[in-house]
This record gives sequence, structure tokens and C-alpha cells, in this order.
Amino acid sequence: MTAFITTHRESFGVEPICTVLQTSPSTYYDTIGRTPSRRAQHDEVLKVEIRRVHEENHGVYGVDKVWHQLHREGWHVGRDRVARLMRALGLKGVVRGKRTRTTVSKESDDRPADLVGRKFTASAPNCL
Repeated sequence: MTAFITTHRESFGVEPICTVLQTSPSTYYDTIGRTPSRRAQHDEVLKVEIRRVHEENHGVYGVDKVWHQLHREGWHVGRDRVARLMRALGLKGVVRGKRTRTTVSKESDDRPADLVGRKFTASAPNCL
């Protein structure tokens, strides 16, 4: 919400936007004046380390391997936090192997006739 107000404050002003959004202007000003939380500050430091570990390993490390590498380097952080920050950074690991293809149908295979005309709704039971 604060990003929206900040983007449009030059055009409409803070007070009219806050009136439409049913919030007080003081809430907006308190929010933009607040320093980031300790978690947010630590997340910024961790993002740098996560990006470094991911790049040092040629971009193939996924969440688990990045998490283990950070632990080896002395960063004690949870796996879910690493996953959240990697998602925020747009980093993914490489998936090995080919996708398993379970059904390969041939165009020449005979298929059953379409007895209901692709209409799967009936007015009553046993009507189709």
C-alpha cells in the first residue's frame, strides 16, 4: 500500500489517497519513516551471501545445497529462509535428468467414440 501511495502522491496527494484506501495519513508517514526491522536488515546481508554461493557454484546449487554451504561457512540460518530469499532473488538450482514421460499416445490409435458430444453436464442422473 505504501508503494502505491508513494507512486501516486505527486498526482493526487497523500491525504486523498488515504481517504479512498480508508487509512490514516499518519500510518503512511510512520511506515515510510520507520527503519527496516532487524530481520529485513539481516535478509539483505544474507541475500548477498546466497547470491555469492549460488554464483560460485556456477548457478547449479538449489536451496538445499546453498543452505548446507552457508552452514559450512558459519551462517546459521533456516532452510525455509534460504528458500524464501532465493525465490525473492529469482535463483533456482538445476534439475538433473530428463522428465519422465508416462504416456505416449499415437495419433493412429483408435479412440472410443464421443457418445456425449463433449457435454459433461446432465439435467438428471442417467440422462446422457
